Order: sequence, then structure tokens, then C-alpha cells
Amino acid sequence: MKLPRVLLVSLALALSACASRETPTVELPGGVNEEAQQQRAPNFFDRMIGNDQRPNVGPCPLMGVLYDTARVVRFEQPGNQRYANIAFTGEMQGVRGLCRYVDADPIRMNMEIEMAFGRGPAATTDHQTYRYWVAVTRRGRAPIEKVYFDVDVRFPRGEQVVTQRERIDQIVIPRANEEISGENFEILVGFELTPEQLQFNRDGRRFRIDAGENQAPGQ
Repeated sequence: MKLPRVLLVSLALALSACASRETPTVELPGGVNEEAQQQRAPNFFDRMIGNDQRPNVGPCPLMGVLYDTARVVRFEQPGNQRYANIAFTGEMQGVRGLCRYVDADPIRMNMEIEMAFGRGPAATTDHQTYRYWVAVTRRGRAPIEKVYFDVDVRFPRGEQVVTQRERIDQIVIPRANEEISGENFEILVGFELTPEQLQFNRDGRRFRIDAGENQAPGQ
């Protein structure tokens, strides 16, 4: 059974910077409904059993894939960056999620990451483990928290491409007070890369394994 994946943010922990001007982001549902705000606030018992229908007091954090780490290409022989030497590839295709917070409560979110994986001509096995990370950052500042996860991918016989959806069941972001909204935060995801893999991406090079056909190098 797959264990829940949880990211609990500690505001006291600061990690190295992880930001990009090219990061694609998607605004999530959120906002304030003035009419609904006038409804009776739930009492202690209501909140204890989760019966709280009030809308969020602000927007959700922005979410996106960090551009430079959105793809990973593993070559069977290091230094030989040819299509015929590709063992495995991975690509993050998008993220989506929902958040919930009222009064001065922490922001609680869940998130799904769409991924596609390729088995290249140099692969010698039908499975591969990929490592990716999820980081919560202040907008335009260094990450507050960064957590790593592994995803095990198995390629059925005859299949060169598989897609998979990874779910983060709970992301909890504390707020100092009720004036702090979700728009102060950003949630980024990406693959863990070696320095060589990162430079490969930054050089604009790209290989993608397509099902049922050979992909020309550099595409």
C-alpha cells in the first residue's frame, strides 16, 4: 500500500535558493466571497468534525514546475549524450491542487503532479526509480522547506512510455497571522538532477522517447 505523502513546513528552516524567472505557474481556485463571509462562523464542535463551509480568506499559493528541473535524461554511458545512449527519461507535465484556510489557520493543500517517463534504446531493465522534490517558498525568496520523494516506474513489456500521477496528500504552511494570505507563497516541483543533467537542460538540449516511433536527436 502506498504511504501518504506529506510536506509539513517549518518557518524556521531556510534552504538554498530555488527560483527561476521562467517558472510556469498556475493560479489555483480561491478568493473571498463577501456574502458567504457573513454566515455564522462554526463553533468548536463544528470545526472538530470538519463542518466548516466558509470560503477561503484569500487565494491559494501559486504552483508550478521549475523550468530547469522539469526534465531528466539518464544516459547509460556518462558523457555520451547521443539518442542511442539514452537509458531513461522523465518529464513533469503539470501540477494542480486545492487549498483550504480560514481565520488564522495554516494553509492546508493537496497536490497532484502529472509525469511522463520514457525507456530509451540503451535501457537494460524494465524499471527505474526517479527522485523529485517539492519546495514551498516565499514569493521571490529562498525556499522555506524542500522535501524529496521517490517514484518507482515499471515499463510493461513492449511499452517505451508510461504516464503517472503523483499525489501529495497534505502540504501544511503555517501563517503568522490572518493577514498572511496564500499569495505570499509558491510551491515548486522538479526532478533531482546531477550537475551534468542540470547543465544539459540549461543548454536547451532535449530528448523525448515517443511511443511507437524513434525520436530524432535534440527534440
